[in-house]
Amino acid sequence: MSKGRRYDGEPKLNLKKVASVIVAILVIILVIVSIVKLLKDDNKKEINTVVSYYSVYSNGKYGVINNNGDIVIEPTFEELVVIPNNSKPIFICIYDINDTTGEYKTKVLNNENQEILTGYDKVEAIDNFDLNKNIWYEDNVLRVSKNGKYGIIDFNGKEILPCEYDEITALKGVKNNFIVNKDQKVGLVNEQGQEIIATKYNKILALTENYSNQYIVVDENNNYGLISTSGKLIIEPKYEDIKYLKSQTIFAVKEAGDWKAVDLDGEVVVEGYDNITEAFSDSIIVVKNGKYGVLATSGEIKIDPSYEELKYAFSIYFIAKKDGTYGIINTNNEQVIEFAYTNMTYVEKGGFIRADKSDTETAIFDTNLAQKITGIISDVNLKDGYIKVYTQGEYKYYNFKFEEKTSANMLTANTIFLSKKDGKYGFIDKSGNVIIDYIYDDAKEQNSCGFAAVKKDGVWGSINKNGTESLIPSVNLDENIYIDFIGKWHLNDSGLYYED
Repeated sequence: MSKGRRYDGEPKLNLKKVASVIVAILVIILVIVSIVKLLKDDNKKEINTVVSYYSVYSNGKYGVINNNGDIVIEPTFEELVVIPNNSKPIFICIYDINDTTGEYKTKVLNNENQEILTGYDKVEAIDNFDLNKNIWYEDNVLRVSKNGKYGIIDFNGKEILPCEYDEITALKGVKNNFIVNKDQKVGLVNEQGQEIIATKYNKILALTENYSNQYIVVDENNNYGLISTSGKLIIEPKYEDIKYLKSQTIFAVKEAGDWKAVDLDGEVVVEGYDNITEAFSDSIIVVKNGKYGVLATSGEIKIDPSYEELKYAFSIYFIAKKDGTYGIINTNNEQVIEFAYTNMTYVEKGGFIRADKSDTETAIFDTNLAQKITGIISDVNLKDGYIKVYTQGEYKYYNFKFEEKTSANMLTANTIFLSKKDGKYGFIDKSGNVIIDYIYDDAKEQNSCGFAAVKKDGVWGSINKNGTESLIPSVNLDENIYIDFIGKWHLNDSGLYYED
């Protein structure tokens, strides 16, 4: 039986069909590329048109503007309009203030000047602050009150915690952790309302800033203990104090006025010293008679307590202070960078040592202890990975490999870039073409809103992202620490809001 024959002789390609298939594939590829490009363009457009909001002050009243400098909420309020998250149109306004009793009312407005998140006696931002006392707000939830009790809602009005607590505050220095107070006992919850620590303690403290693996708890007898995020007691509340040592396994505890280092089993690792400041690997920094040294966890002295200060940097190196100046030593107590600096820190995220020699001179050393940069450090941007240095009369940019880059390399969101020539400032584009001539006595880089501050004849103004003057230089800001503009509005001297 014949099964039929698919080919006569050797198989041959049908060139017309092949050509048609190739054309079809090319068309599909072109369509895909076009769609991807369109999506990318849409994303760029979306990024470039993201609206943000800022508090402003005008004629003794507070309001809100957007990142174009347009008024969103007219300045009519006696108190600062609080914006917990400047990318969200949530504006908390305070009114009807009673100076005698301290009572006040609040209402929340959106960008259409409509009242939202109603049904509560008060709606408030939850303030927080870091070790340097920089104030910030929790940026995704709000505290609400009703009939004298407090709860938490999200920015859409969804209830996270019902109004049944006597007080709700942020755990200082830690994001998205909230202390709830009920019947004179406190507990801890997260931004989703989930209980981290049961409401049964007298006090809950952060072990250290921006750290949420363990927490300090204080019982009714004012004894300190340590608890994990799962609620497990790591160290029973029986100490006068507990201190973080930059270790997850060794902690400093104070008992009968003396500091000891204990492990997770409560076993004493080091004792007999005036203070204990850090633990890392198999070493612990201790203080005796006001002098710092290093011990092994076995008790062996690695570096005799003889320094005014001692901080672990990296690898085998320590930042040490002797005779009022800072240098670097190793674990053999050998000087590897001279004691010649007024201050010194190790920037872990950047992988370098910052050493201040004076108010006008700072040196940057890499992890091989080689000096890479010197000048006035204007900015260390950990997010975008660059160091901005003022040296030889101009600003220079370096990445964390210490390669010099142009501002266009580093400030990728900017449309114009500060440039200096013959002692005057102007602006160029990404290709180096002059957009604004060199006519200003001073100027700042473009900010996230697209504006740059410029100074001429002793007064300041602003230019927009297209290089057009939004405000002709006319404002004296000699008393201001911060110089920044959004259109005609300049940042006030405290940096809290903009004013005209």
